[in-house]
Amino acid sequence: MKIEKIKPIPKHIVDRIKRADKQNNITVPGHTRFYSYLTKNDGELVKVTVAVKEKRKKWYCKQVAIHGVHSDKCFVKDMNFTYIAGYSVGWHAEGLSKYPNWYEYGEWGWTTDDMFDPYAPIVNREYILEKFPEYKYSAIDRYTGIDVFKYLRLFEQYPQIEYLTKLGLHNLAMSKQILKKCEQDKRFCKWLAQNRSTLNKSSLYIPVVLQAYTKNRNVLEVQTYYSAKLKMSKDTALQPLRAAFKKELEKFFHYLAKQNTNAYSYLDYWKACNELGLDMTEEKNRYPHDFKRWHDIRADEYKSLKAKIDAEKRKALYEQFAAVASKYLGLEYNKKSVYMAIIAQKPSDLIHEGEILHHCVGRMGYDQKFAREETLIFFIRTKEQPDTPLVTVEYSPTQKKVLQCYGDYDSKPTEEILDFVHKKWLPYANRQIKQIAAA
Repeated sequence: MKIEKIKPIPKHIVDRIKRADKQNNITVPGHTRFYSYLTKNDGELVKVTVAVKEKRKKWYCKQVAIHGVHSDKCFVKDMNFTYIAGYSVGWHAEGLSKYPNWYEYGEWGWTTDDMFDPYAPIVNREYILEKFPEYKYSAIDRYTGIDVFKYLRLFEQYPQIEYLTKLGLHNLAMSKQILKKCEQDKRFCKWLAQNRSTLNKSSLYIPVVLQAYTKNRNVLEVQTYYSAKLKMSKDTALQPLRAAFKKELEKFFHYLAKQNTNAYSYLDYWKACNELGLDMTEEKNRYPHDFKRWHDIRADEYKSLKAKIDAEKRKALYEQFAAVASKYLGLEYNKKSVYMAIIAQKPSDLIHEGEILHHCVGRMGYDQKFAREETLIFFIRTKEQPDTPLVTVEYSPTQKKVLQCYGDYDSKPTEEILDFVHKKWLPYANRQIKQIAAA
């Protein structure tokens, strides 16, 4: 194809594009649409992409790209492409913008063939068989995809594409791997015809089809295995199973299918077994006869073990918490004031305080920090109501200062309470800390 042989859009093609645009019902003012039509350029079959726009109740169209079936380059005019915005068309020459965009030159330029192709609907597909008899036996009229030129190029290289298309195997027909196999192995073509009902029903991976034929396996079984393998390779959560079953993946997936379960349920079972210290190289543990039953058993055993471990950890936390509370009991204040400061005695005291005052002292690991002596929690109460939460204070025994002091819903305490905390209790607490450190 040659730039100098580019012709304007024929009137009958403009009419077709208008009708198609109206039928699509997307004549949104300011919105650019794309259509294409087939024609000849220097004897070559070409696809001309047309941009369409409506503004101020007037309909506009212009040629923006031309691709040839045998050309390694395409022609472009007044069009740009970015991965974020997609295709953009300039309309300065048509009077729709005051200034031209940087890519509007008003003349045709060229780039590689794989660029500037929005794969717009073709309004005259019949043109191929009407004007190019070499495609008479291509079955292009049965091709339902969008990349017409790719189909024709494949046909020129692999005439077997006609056979597959007529079988209805459209996805397989566009695969070079499948076409090469058909060219080399006539039995494979017969196998595709014999299994077309199955092959037509599912969107199959190309390696699945080839493997099913080569190994004489059921296509859907191979597809199931391949899909599971692919999913496992992509999901990082399943990494332990990939590592454990890398030499027997097919056996593993077959087992899952037979047991009517999935990799995620097995992963729960696997983790539970490992926590319980079971030998997972043993067949009885690796592939239990009744998976659901043994999954539930191991899950219950793991829960019991975890509960026991948690209880032991909790017991240790309570003991350490109580020891720290006893150590710093001398920081409590109950002298000449309407207020008093008392130290938390156990983790549950923090939970209760947080629930009543609607703040996070019962969460966020304050019990752990208290047990490690990183922070101490004191409750500010009135002497008249010593059991009623009022204000919570977080105190650092190393920095000897108040870190936080909040009331209900993290509210700022009254000036009276703040005076008590900072002028009476804090100096007293710091003196007690010195005595504890010296002891």
